[in-house]
Amino acid sequence: MSRHLISIDDLDRAAIERVLDRAESFEEVSGREIKKVPALRGRTVVNLFYEASTRTSSSFELAAKRLSADVVSVRSTGSSIDKGESLKDTVQTLSAYDPAAIVIRSPHAGAAQLVAGWTIASVINAGDGKHEHPTQALLDVFTLRRRLGSLDGARIWIVGDVMHSRVARSDILAFRRMGARVTVCGPPTLIPRDIEALGCDAEATLNNLHEADVVYVLRMQHERMRDSFVPSLREYAARYQITSARLNPGQLLMHPGPVNRGVELSGDAIDSPQALIGEQVKAGVAVRMAVLYELLVGSPMLMAVA
Repeated sequence: MSRHLISIDDLDRAAIERVLDRAESFEEVSGREIKKVPALRGRTVVNLFYEASTRTSSSFELAAKRLSADVVSVRSTGSSIDKGESLKDTVQTLSAYDPAAIVIRSPHAGAAQLVAGWTIASVINAGDGKHEHPTQALLDVFTLRRRLGSLDGARIWIVGDVMHSRVARSDILAFRRMGARVTVCGPPTLIPRDIEALGCDAEATLNNLHEADVVYVLRMQHERMRDSFVPSLREYAARYQITSARLNPGQLLMHPGPVNRGVELSGDAIDSPQALIGEQVKAGVAVRMAVLYELLVGSPMLMAVA
């Protein structure tokens, strides 16, 4: 039975820490003149992306190559998907190449879970609709652990479009599993009614933002919005945009990217020394190397998906 990473719920705290420790060891590889280790030599990793991506797709590709894997990257544009080929048929076609892992991003929640039932390869969820983005959460925890030492007791505010964010759900689960206290904040129309069931608090204003150790800002996801959730971006920015003036000294600032500069984040906040956005991007390669390694080489890390 294959091992997969579909959700942060597939990992207990010990497994998360094992991935982070492995990522620390792979950080050293990035500093070498030849940035490769032979761990996945002779094995194939398929990146199957049905949605636009810069950071996730490029870092998974780099991660696989630095582990010496052969990489096949498939985008929906310019492939048989454009001709109407179904997800199942595409996966079965790619499975003929005997991949060790398939990395899948899809606009549909549950797509990664379906793919796991159609292939013997390990499946990694690189984002499925509004559901989850587990490797983003892992690199966020990695980035914070490096800065804070531990997330135990850390107060993390997640601000913005929680409703449409797969990152928010994965981060809430991961941050809480690592001992942090999480609060989500945004317009009531962009906060899911049942979000507190994940173990977080919810706020409708930034009045108590000063309590946070970490401010994690989410992008306004216009492409997932079918209704008008805020009166205007100008009004949203006036009430919820994170600026340097709204941050206390010592608060850390994060964002999964891409940033709508001037909407959810001001330029001065993005460029401030409190921002860890560049560190998050850099962490992506080492963390995704660690996930591929633990799934395909390491000791059993994840729950198998039937």
